[in-house]
Amino acid sequence: MKAVGARLPRYDGIGHVTGKTVYVDDVRAPGTLWVKALRSPHHRARITGLDARPAAALRGVHAVVTWEDVPLLEYGHLSALGIPADEPLLAKDEVRYRGQPIAVVAADDEETAQAAVNAIEVEFEEQEPLFDIRKAFDPDAPRVHQWGNWYPHFEGEMDRRQIRKGDIDRAFEQADVIVQGVYRPAAIEHVPLETQVCLAVPEPSGRLTIYSCTQALYFSMGVVAAHLQQPLNKFKFVGGTVGGGFGGKVDTATETMCALLALQAERPVKWRWTREEEFLCSSTRAPWHMEIADAVTKDGWILGRKMLTLHDSGAYARFSPYGLTKHSFHHTGAYTIPNLHFDGYVVFTNRVPTTAMRGFGVTSVSFATETHMSRIADVLGLDPFEIRLRNANRIGDTSPNGVVYTDPSTVPTIQAIAEATGHELAADYRTMTTAPREGALLPEHLVAQLGNPEDH
Repeated sequence: MKAVGARLPRYDGIGHVTGKTVYVDDVRAPGTLWVKALRSPHHRARITGLDARPAAALRGVHAVVTWEDVPLLEYGHLSALGIPADEPLLAKDEVRYRGQPIAVVAADDEETAQAAVNAIEVEFEEQEPLFDIRKAFDPDAPRVHQWGNWYPHFEGEMDRRQIRKGDIDRAFEQADVIVQGVYRPAAIEHVPLETQVCLAVPEPSGRLTIYSCTQALYFSMGVVAAHLQQPLNKFKFVGGTVGGGFGGKVDTATETMCALLALQAERPVKWRWTREEEFLCSSTRAPWHMEIADAVTKDGWILGRKMLTLHDSGAYARFSPYGLTKHSFHHTGAYTIPNLHFDGYVVFTNRVPTTAMRGFGVTSVSFATETHMSRIADVLGLDPFEIRLRNANRIGDTSPNGVVYTDPSTVPTIQAIAEATGHELAADYRTMTTAPREGALLPEHLVAQLGNPEDH
């Protein structure tokens, strides 16, 4: 416990500030080739012709890989969990976002690699793209995904993440006021100082050593092994310092394509994304569209919540079903609401596929729920701290998916914020604890939702 509250130096701090820290791009291997990618110039188009032979014929080019060279073209980021695959490693018949990779080349230097990319002959038939998740459900909307415009593979082949709790109709009948709001946080680029970088080195033993800046080393190893249809013991992944990830380097962005090029060329290959590539085609935090309608009493109790969420997955699913699932479990925020009607959709658009970013799925809904709580307080003319404390999760309350809380921290957190900001609370709220509900804190509408924390 000596470390709690103490000012401890970072173990890696000296290396960072003196420039001695080793990143993937600092690793050198003799005879390394450089990688460049042919990327889609269109947001959505059919590929009507592709000829990579002119690139392969250039002097200094040692490997060219297209979809035909990938043993298993589609392997989803969540395939190991039973989520169906939907994204090709390299585009085959169509492109669904600007910057989608179609082919990759390895050459003696970056200039030659780029010249080879420029020599690839590719023809497109451009199609109408879809960018607005709110329009994805329109009958005349472009169909951008083979599954339709939203993900249909939740449990029981449901086309949405659905939560039902209590009697939502009764809650709205009993409400004094219905407070509604729409919340739309935008996409955010992670902007790591280190762009995506990978070095793949064929070993004399037949194994492949891959130096990666991934945030999930064993996860990326599994993705590469699956695409190449080889056992895990054929690969050695070397991680180390990640120059900024924030969730964006969970995707296996470069490793599989570098592995294919290294095996074809029988030489080490390195791919270092330019800053332009990072902004163009690295995954972003997803845009969200959240509609909330709360049934509330005039004294500040939330009786029920109806919520619709649209999650912009971009062109492919990747981690979005997982992110929406986390989102759904937190859609009441840090507050106990006994009657719920939640529908959440993972919607496909012709944006770059979206991914995790710091609290994947939760930060977005936290923004919405906290903004909405302040809106309720404003509509009712109540203290925003006190309305939060009244509805705060307590021991024995149950979450949207029925989990009984055993140690919630909402009450002391709000009290600490009030004290730190100089907000004066009434005595009853200032001395409130997280103890199980009783008396005035256990109104009739909350009795049925209580659980026994000793059973969990």
